[in-house]
Amino acid sequence: MKLTSIFASTLAAGILALSSAALAQSEIKSIVYVSPTSIGVNPFLIMGKDGTEAIAKKLGATATTVESDTQQSKLENVSAAANDGADVVIVLGFEFNDIIADVAPTQPDTQFLVVDSCPPGDRPDNVHCAVFREYESSFLMGVIAAMSTKTGKIGTVGALDIPFMHRFSDGYAMGAKYVNPDIEVETRWVGGQSPFSDPVRSKEQSLALKAAGVDVIFAAAAGGNFGIYEAASEAGFKAIAVDVNHCPKAPGLLLDSALKRVDQVIIQSMEKIANGEKATFAAFGIAENGVGSIASSSDEVLNASECLIVESPEVVAKVREVAAEIASGELKIEDPMFAKK
Repeated sequence: MKLTSIFASTLAAGILALSSAALAQSEIKSIVYVSPTSIGVNPFLIMGKDGTEAIAKKLGATATTVESDTQQSKLENVSAAANDGADVVIVLGFEFNDIIADVAPTQPDTQFLVVDSCPPGDRPDNVHCAVFREYESSFLMGVIAAMSTKTGKIGTVGALDIPFMHRFSDGYAMGAKYVNPDIEVETRWVGGQSPFSDPVRSKEQSLALKAAGVDVIFAAAAGGNFGIYEAASEAGFKAIAVDVNHCPKAPGLLLDSALKRVDQVIIQSMEKIANGEKATFAAFGIAENGVGSIASSSDEVLNASECLIVESPEVVAKVREVAAEIASGELKIEDPMFAKK
């Protein structure tokens, strides 16, 4: 079975989990998904669109996708969706926090689902949040990198130096040092005008890490990750992806991926909204199947992944051991986002 088929089956299973009671009682007829930037090849944003469309189909609702390009357009898109009668507006990312905080109180008949962030302070009943514990899956990637490096130096190329992105870079470093306290870990940031969609700058930063002796790079630059994969092909280092499995798109280059199951989180959150729950909040980590990795997934997913981790059973075994410890609470990891001043 192809990996895409496995993911499709997983998505279908999540949709079927939606209770019949929710379907019968739901009055949701229109769902609008507002992306923070152009979707392009950004796997995180693609999963948001896929999850929205899948749950809309199950609810018998219409799904509309609106792409943004500036902060002003984000505000305009969210406001327009609510003014046009959307029952639910789904947004992804911290860029929408202030917008939702301003718009939601003026639109009590619209439900707002913020994925991957949550407006601070008291939330109105019509604002719902679903966040991830990305540092847990990043921790697993650090374990993989530490057990795979030959130089003793690993690194991260992150999109932007903000507290949220340290959930990836710092989580990765913590996982690496968990298995090898002496390992060297370096982080470079893409920055610039389009930090989440700049493959050119991402490639430059990864090549700089390679020149410094790094031989395993965690690609956490969103749409810019393909520039890192290109550099890996040219310079001869190994990479680790985020959000979805990119191994088939970069054969022989990727060890694993820190999975972030955005589609499943949207489905589970929409179930609560369809049931009429108010101001819901949920954090999804390894225990909730919101984040994970190829190595910690089933043998079926692992063997179909085309990731290099398949060739290292001892690393797979260690990753699964650590994932189980995190899920059970035996191994507790501090959230780097709140550790940053």
